[in-house]
Amino acid sequence: MDMAKTSDLWWKNAVFYCLDVETFRDGNGDGVGDFLGLADRIDYLAGLGVTCLWLMPFYPTANRDDGYDIIDYYAVDPLYGSLGDFVEFLRTARDRGIRVIADLVVNHTSAEHPWFKASRSDKASPFRDWYVWQDKIPEGASENLVFPDKETSNWELDRKTGQYYLHRFYTHQPDLNVTNPDVREEIRKIIGFWLEVGLSGFRVDAVPFLLETEGVEQSMEMAPHDWLRNLRGFLGRRRGDALLLGEVNLEYEAVREFYGDGGGGELHMCLNFNLNQAFALALVREDAGALVHDLRAMPTLPQDGAWANFVRNHDEWSLDKLTEAERQEVFRAFGPKPDMQIFGRGLRRRLPTMLNGDQARLRMAYSLMFSLPGAPVLFYGEEIGMAENLEIEGRMSVRSLMQWSDRENGGFSEAPAETLCRPLLKSKKWGASAINVRDQESDPNSLLAWMESLIRRRREMPEIAFGNWSLVPISDPAVLALSYDWGERRSILIHNLASDKKEISFRLDPAQGENSIVDRVGGDDITVQKDGAVTLSLAGYGCRWLKFS
Repeated sequence: MDMAKTSDLWWKNAVFYCLDVETFRDGNGDGVGDFLGLADRIDYLAGLGVTCLWLMPFYPTANRDDGYDIIDYYAVDPLYGSLGDFVEFLRTARDRGIRVIADLVVNHTSAEHPWFKASRSDKASPFRDWYVWQDKIPEGASENLVFPDKETSNWELDRKTGQYYLHRFYTHQPDLNVTNPDVREEIRKIIGFWLEVGLSGFRVDAVPFLLETEGVEQSMEMAPHDWLRNLRGFLGRRRGDALLLGEVNLEYEAVREFYGDGGGGELHMCLNFNLNQAFALALVREDAGALVHDLRAMPTLPQDGAWANFVRNHDEWSLDKLTEAERQEVFRAFGPKPDMQIFGRGLRRRLPTMLNGDQARLRMAYSLMFSLPGAPVLFYGEEIGMAENLEIEGRMSVRSLMQWSDRENGGFSEAPAETLCRPLLKSKKWGASAINVRDQESDPNSLLAWMESLIRRRREMPEIAFGNWSLVPISDPAVLALSYDWGERRSILIHNLASDKKEISFRLDPAQGENSIVDRVGGDDITVQKDGAVTLSLAGYGCRWLKFS
C-alpha cells in the first residue's frame, strides 16, 4: 500500500471507543447521560488515545430496546439534549482530533414511528409498502429467531388490517421494506443529513437482515449487494473519507461478500465476530490454537478494507460460531451460572469478572486484541476494568453506568440514586468505590495507565494497520506470535496465553542485525544469534512487542 495514501484510510489505524450517551455521563443532573456530560469528558477520551467515538443510538425512541427502536431519524432524543448540544459535542471532539460515527439502524423502526403508524392505518396508505406485509405467515417463519427468549415468530398479526408484518427482531420493531425505492431514498437522506451535521460515518446495524429480501413479495430492481454498493457510493460522494462499519455476524466466506467483489466498494470494515469467538475459546484453554485456526481462515480484504477487533461489545458475547461442546466449555469457565448466559449462545458478562480480576491475564488479553490484524474497538469502561451488572436484564447487563469516581452515584450523576437511568452496581469488589476513573488516573500502575500506554504503542506501529501479517512458527501451543511488514517497518508481537513462564525461540531473516530489536513492552532478555535464531522468555500471561529498526 502507498504510504502517502494511508491518511485517506484513517479507519485502518483508528482506535474506536463505543459508548451509550445515556449511561456515560449526566451533565444536567436529571439522572440520564447526555451530550453535555459527554462533551465534558472529551478530554478524558482524548487523553486515553481514542481517535473515533462510536455512539449507540441517541435518536428519539419508544425506549423498549435501549434506543434501537427509533421513532425519528432526524433528531436527538430530548433526554440527551438538543441538536445544538450534539453539534457542540461534535465540535469539541473534532477539536481534540476525535472523529465520531453513530449507529445506523434502518433494518427496522419502532412500531411507534409515524411511518409504521401510517402503514398499519390502512392498506391503501402510501406508507403501506414501506414495511413487509403478508396475508399468511410464510413457512419457516419461526426459524432463526434473533431473540428466542422473547419471540416465537418473525411475523405478527395486525388485527386492524388482518395482515402480518415482518419483524426479525422484537414484535415492536417492524422491518422496513428495502425493495421499495422510496425507503432506499429515505435511508440515503438519513445518511446525508447526519454527514452534513458532522458525523464521519456509521456503524451499520444488522447488515445481513438489512439486505435480506426473503418474505418480500415484490422484487428489487437490483441485487441487495448492488444497493449496498450504491449506498457506499452515495456516502463517498457526500463525504469522501466517511466510514461504513458493518455488524455482520456470519461465517467468514459470507462476511467477505459484504466488502464487495473485486476491488471492494461496499462496507469498509466489519466487526470480526468469528475471531472474537475464537478469542474466547483460546482464553479458556490457554492455548492459541483456536486463534491460529481462525486467523488462517480469514479472507483477504480489499485494499481499503479492514477488520474491527474487540474483546467485548455492547451485546451478548456471542458464541454461536463455536461447536456445542466448545460453547459449553466456555460457559463452564466464564459463565457457569444460568443468569450469566443468554439465548443459549452467549455470555452477559464483561471480561474482568470472567477472569476473576486477574490483572496479568486481563492485560495480556487486551494486548493480544490490539495486536491482531485490524483496528481495535473498546467498549466504554473496559479501560478501567468495569464489571457487568447482572441485576440489569438481558444484554443490558454490560451497559451499566460509567464509574467515574468513588463519590455518590459513581460520579455519573448528581441526581438522587432512585432517579438514575440504570441501577448502580453495588459490589464492593467491582462497584465504583473500588473501580473508577479518578483513582486510576492518579495511579501509574493502574489498568487505565496501562491502557493509555497500549493505545499509544499501537498508534505508533502503523505496520499493524497497513502492513502484511503472518504467523511466526512457535512450538509452544500457548504462544501466539504475529509478524507485520510494511515498507521499512517490521514488528513481531508475541503473547503467552498460559499462566506459566515460557522460553521460546524463532528464526529471523539473517539480514536483521543483532541490535535492531527494541521491545516496546520493556523486556531486554532477547538473544539473537548470527544465523537469525532468536530466544526470549515470556512471563505467565506475558507479552512482547518487538520493533525492528
